[in-house]
Amino acid sequence: MKLENRKPSGREKDEAAVQLLAQLRERLHCDNSSVARRAAFNLSWMQEDGLEILQEGLLRGFSHRTKSAAAYGLRNMHGRMKKLSVAVLKEGSKDSHSLTREVCIGALDLLNKPRAERIKMGRQKSSKFRIREIKGGRRPGQRSFRNGQGRTFPPGRSTVRH
Repeated sequence: MKLENRKPSGREKDEAAVQLLAQLRERLHCDNSSVARRAAFNLSWMQEDGLEILQEGLLRGFSHRTKSAAAYGLRNMHGRMKKLSVAVLKEGSKDSHSLTREVCIGALDLLNKPRAERIKMGRQKSSKFRIREIKGGRRPGQRSFRNGQGRTFPPGRSTVRH
C-alpha cells in the first residue's frame, strides 16, 4: 500500500527522527501482524508524533490489521500520553465505521480489566490439552511372570539369560 507523505510536525529534532517515524508508519501498515504490532509498540514510545501516527492508523480507512495494531500501540502509551490515547480510543468507539468501533471497544475493555484478570484470561486460551494421569499396571491381555528376586519378565521368559 502506498501511503501519502506525512507532513512533519516540527517537533522532530533532525532528519533521522523524520526517517524513523516514516519507517515505523510504513511498518504499521504491513501485511504481517507481528511487524505491525511491533511498529505500533515502538510508536507508543514516541510521544506526540507516535500518537498522531497511531491515531491516523486507527481512525482512517485502513485494514483491520492496521487498526488493531494501532489500538495495541495506543493501549501501550505511557506517561502523559496515556490519557490522550484513551481519549482517541473513546473517540474511535463512537466512530461510524463498524470495524473501527469494534477494535476500539475491545481495546477499551482490555484497558479496563485488571492485570490479573487479563493474565488469567490468556492462560485459559492457551491450554488446549488436558494432562491426564495414566494409571500404572498391565494392559489387558498382557501377562508377566516373577522370579524369586521380584523382577518381571515378559511371557515365555521366566529366568535371566546369561
